Amino acid sequence: MDFLPGDEQRMAVESVRRFLDDKLEPEIRAHGPGFIPRDLMRRWTGELTRFGHIAAPHDEEWGGLDMGWLTHLMIFEEIVYSSLDVAIPGFINAVGAELIRRSASPELQRRYLPGLIAGELFVSMGISEPDVGSDVAAVKTRAVRDGDHWVINGEKTWITNGAYSDVLVCTCRTGENEISHILIDRAESPYEVRDIEKMALNGQSTAQIFLTDCRVPVGNMLGQPGDGLRNTLKVFEIARCHMAMWSIGIARRALDEAIAYAKERTQHGRKIAGHQLIAEKLATMATQIDAARLLTHRAISLVDAGVRAETECAMAKWYATEMAIGVTRDALQIHGGNGVTREFIVERLVREAIICPIPDGTTEIQKLIISRALTGVGAFR
Repeated sequence: MDFLPGDEQRMAVESVRRFLDDKLEPEIRAHGPGFIPRDLMRRWTGELTRFGHIAAPHDEEWGGLDMGWLTHLMIFEEIVYSSLDVAIPGFINAVGAELIRRSASPELQRRYLPGLIAGELFVSMGISEPDVGSDVAAVKTRAVRDGDHWVINGEKTWITNGAYSDVLVCTCRTGENEISHILIDRAESPYEVRDIEKMALNGQSTAQIFLTDCRVPVGNMLGQPGDGLRNTLKVFEIARCHMAMWSIGIARRALDEAIAYAKERTQHGRKIAGHQLIAEKLATMATQIDAARLLTHRAISLVDAGVRAETECAMAKWYATEMAIGVTRDALQIHGGNGVTREFIVERLVREAIICPIPDGTTEIQKLIISRALTGVGAFR
């Protein structure tokens, strides 16, 4: 591996960092912790796309920059560092666009990819259901063929971008043992959305989606009937690297906040940065963040090279998400009583970090994937 970023990567990271510091993060802080309306999220996402958010890994044919997924993750880390709420919708667009690029008909690609990659449209990935999380093959949402349309009925939950979404890539059952993806255009085939209040990440939309006799043209299927599970597993590698990197961005911000506080706060006649127990925490935090980043860069570099990297992506996702919980917890401890107040952002970072191990396969699922690769013995049939 080359551990030094190329000139193009370095310039991309420096450019987005300046934009975030000078313009966007002050706007985000001025807006406050409440829900970000769709028009404002669309504007911020569009502005970030000019710096490579969403666009970096995608082909120039569709308005992308053709810079690869590693560069995209480096840009994504900077955005997460400033605001995870603002970073997430573009992450979903980047992964959703990849699924459409790989699986959709040329007509659907032409219709949706330019808008998704530019941040003008939002996509949601409809996988989870009230009784279905990690077991994608158990989805109950059903699509029944009726002439030139699919009629879809079911409920999805924990759907990122739900309230923002212009299109929904719906994982549904099209036969007894057949899982497929069907693209639903919200303007043409309306669906009901209800946002979910959570312990954190309420600035962006996480929602329930209800599909009731939703009629969709048969041409909106992505790939062939029964391709849904295989196509989901392909994009999981990319999604899990993003989950790892969003954890790294949170942890890095927590570390920087802890360093700044430790250099200012005085106890027992000296800056607490000079107290050995505090110094040990800071050193450990920094090393764990770097280790997580190296795991993630390795995994996404394999993806960029076209190499199957299920195990490496699982390792990165598991280690980075659990690391973020420990690092933010230590950052809060360094802040002492101030850390639990809204005046200091570490309390928000702790709440965001606790969520990290759950989406795109829990820590337990990642460990099962790694174990299966080591032994050849799976936990499930």
